[in-house]
Amino acid sequence: MDELTTPVREQHKFSVTKLLNYLSVNSWVSNNDAVTVRQYSSGQSNPTFLIQTPSKRYVLRKKPPGQLLPGAHKVDREYRVQNALYSAGFPVPQPLLHCTDAEVIGTEFYLMEHVKQGRIFRDLRLPGVSAAERTALYVAAVETLAKLHSLDLASLNLEGFGKGSGYCRRQVSTWSKQYSAAAHRDIPAMNELSNWLMKSLPAKDDEVTLVHGDFRLDNLIFHPTETRVIAVLDWELSTTGQPLADLAYFLMHHYWPVNISLSSMRIPTVCDLLSIYCQCRGIPSGLPHLNFYLALSIFKMAGIAQGIYARHLLGNASAPNAAQFGQCVEPFAKIALEIAQRLVAVTSFYLLIVTTHTLYNNMHACVQVKAREAGLWNLFLPAVSGLSQLDYAYIAEETGRCLFAPEVFNCQAPDTGNMEVLHMFGSEEQKKKWLEPLLRGDIRSCFCMTEPDVASSDATNIECTLRRDGDSYVINGKKWWSSGAGNPKCKVAIVMSLGMNLFLRHGQHSMILVPMDTPGVKLIRPLTVFGQDDAIHGGHFEVHFENVRVPAPSIILGEGRGFEIAQGRLGPGRLHHCMRAVGLAELALELLCQRAASRSTFGKNLYQHEVVAHWIAECRLMIEQTRLLTLHAAHALDTLGNRAARKQIAMIKVAAARMACKVVDCAIQVHGGAGVSGDVPLAQMYSYVRTLRLADGPDEVHLSSIANLELRDQLKKMQAKL
Repeated sequence: MDELTTPVREQHKFSVTKLLNYLSVNSWVSNNDAVTVRQYSSGQSNPTFLIQTPSKRYVLRKKPPGQLLPGAHKVDREYRVQNALYSAGFPVPQPLLHCTDAEVIGTEFYLMEHVKQGRIFRDLRLPGVSAAERTALYVAAVETLAKLHSLDLASLNLEGFGKGSGYCRRQVSTWSKQYSAAAHRDIPAMNELSNWLMKSLPAKDDEVTLVHGDFRLDNLIFHPTETRVIAVLDWELSTTGQPLADLAYFLMHHYWPVNISLSSMRIPTVCDLLSIYCQCRGIPSGLPHLNFYLALSIFKMAGIAQGIYARHLLGNASAPNAAQFGQCVEPFAKIALEIAQRLVAVTSFYLLIVTTHTLYNNMHACVQVKAREAGLWNLFLPAVSGLSQLDYAYIAEETGRCLFAPEVFNCQAPDTGNMEVLHMFGSEEQKKKWLEPLLRGDIRSCFCMTEPDVASSDATNIECTLRRDGDSYVINGKKWWSSGAGNPKCKVAIVMSLGMNLFLRHGQHSMILVPMDTPGVKLIRPLTVFGQDDAIHGGHFEVHFENVRVPAPSIILGEGRGFEIAQGRLGPGRLHHCMRAVGLAELALELLCQRAASRSTFGKNLYQHEVVAHWIAECRLMIEQTRLLTLHAAHALDTLGNRAARKQIAMIKVAAARMACKVVDCAIQVHGGAGVSGDVPLAQMYSYVRTLRLADGPDEVHLSSIANLELRDQLKKMQAKL
C-alpha cells in the first residue's frame, strides 16, 4: 500500500479529529480508534485518501480546496452513480456515506469501502504480465465497459442523471469552455481542434446509456490472480450519453505515436476489442465516426491536463507532478488533429465496408431463400435430403470451390456436425428446441472441444469440468477454436466436458448443450489464422465457462457418452471437409494453369518450363488420387457405417489436407508475389487447408490410428490363413 499512498500533502490536510468524530457519530468507527490518513499518490482531480483504523479501511474522496471550475468536482454525482451501480451488482466499491457539511473536513466528501485485494496497472503495457494474461486483462476491461453500457437507466433510477441525446455536441462545448476557463496561454492547435470537432459532429447522436467518462485501464481494479475486473473507480465524469465515445476513450492509446504505441506489446488490436465489445452488447461490429470520437477523447484529455495545470498555479492540485501537465496540452491537440485527418479516409472506407457487408448479407439471404425453395437445403443429412454420403460427396466438392458456398445451402461447419449429433443422439426435447431451428437456418451453433491449456490432440486431456448439482449441471473450463461462436445468430454450444467417472478412459467425458446467453458464458477473444481472420461464419473464439448452470436434460445421450458421440460426429464431418478440399484444390490448379499460360519468363511461357509442367502433372495426380480415396470412404460410410469406415476416414483426413496444401502451394509459387497477396484467393485458401491438418486432430494422430487399424486387418488375414 505504501507505493500507492503518500503522507497527506500540505494543501490537502484536514482535521482528522473532526473526521473521526463525524464517522463515530455515524457508527463507521469507534471514538477510541486510532485513525491514520494517507493520500493516494495517483489521481489528478478529486483528492483521495486511505482512512485506516486498527480493524477497518475506507477510501475518502473530496473536493479540492479553493476556487474550482464551474461544474467540476461533483462528488455528489460520484456517490449517486456508485450507489446505483453497487445496488445493481456492477463492480464498484460500496459507497457508505455522503457528507455535504464543509465544516467537517473543509469540503464536501463521500466515503466508500476499501477494496481489500486487487491489482491496479498504471502502465498500459502491463510489463511483467504474460502475453496471454495481458490479452485477457484487456478483454475483461472491454467486457466490463460493454456491461456498463448495457445497463438500463430506469432500473438504476438514473434517468435524470444526464441530459440524454446530443451528448457529442455537449461534450465539445463543455470541454471547450473548461479549456478556455483554465487556459494559461493561447494554443492555436486547441482552438483548431475545438472548431473541427464542432463542425464534424456525428449526424446521429441519440443513443443514450450510462457512460463512465474516464474509462481507462488504471481506473480499474483487477482480481489478484484472475483476469476479471472487481472494481471500476473514479466516476467524476460519469453522465448519460453516447457509449461509443466511452469506448473510443479506452481505445485512443492504440493511436498514439509509434514510439509509445501499444502495438508492439502484443496488446489486443482495436479490431479485436471492437469485435468483443459489439458481441457483448449484441450490436453490429464496427465504430462509425471513429476519427471524431478519438479526437474528442484526446481533446478531453487535453482539457483535463489544462485544468490540472491551472490547479497547480492556484496551489490546490491533487498530485505533485501537476506542473508537468501544462506541457501536455499542445502535443495532445496536435495528436488529435493528426488522427482526425488521418482517419477521415479510414472512416469513409469503413462506411463503404459496412455498406458492402450489408449488401452481401442481403444478397446472401436472397440466395439462401432460392436454395431452400429449390430443395437444395440440408443436403449433408441423409435423413432429410435423401442423399447418401457418396451422393453428397460430389456436391461438397463443388461447394469447396467457394468459401461461403456451403452456407448458402445450410451445409456449413460446424453446424453440420452439430446437427448430425442432435439428429443421431439428441432427445426429442433437444431436437425440438435446437435441431429444428438449426435445420431451418434460423440459428447457428458452435462446438467447444479444444482447450488452450492442454494438448487436445489427446482428447482424454480435456479438463473442462461438468458437475451435477441437483436438477442442473455446472460447467467450468476454457475452450478455444470454437468456430462460429462470434456469429450473432449463434445461440447454442455443444461443450465437451469432464465428468465424475474417472475410472474409464473413454467414459469420463460428456457432451452438453449450453445456450450462449447463459450467465457465465464469456467470449474472450476472436482468434486469427496466420494473423488473419479467416472465419466468415463468425470467428474462431476463445470461450470461457465460469460456473455455467444448465438444466440436467441439456446433457446429450447421458453422462460419460462424449467419446461415443464424438466418433459419430467426426466421420461424416471429416468426409465433407475432405471433399471440399478436393474442390478447393481444383480451383487452385485452374488458377495455376491460367497463370502459367499468361506469363512468360526467359523467352517462354511459364508452363513451358519443365518444373512448372511437372507441378501441373503432379497436382492432377494428387487430386485424382484423393478424390477416389474420398469417394471410397463415402461409400464405406454408406455401406459399413461410421465405426467400420474409421480407417478410410482417417486416411482421407491426412491425404486431402496434404494434397490441398501442396496444390495451393504450387499455385502460389507460380503466381509469385501475387500469390501471397489479397489480389487472388490463394493465401486465404492456403490458411484454410493448412488448418485442416490440425482441425479434428493433427495428421500424426490419424497416422497412428491408420497404422493400428492396418495392423489389426493384416493380423486378421494371417489368422484366417492359419
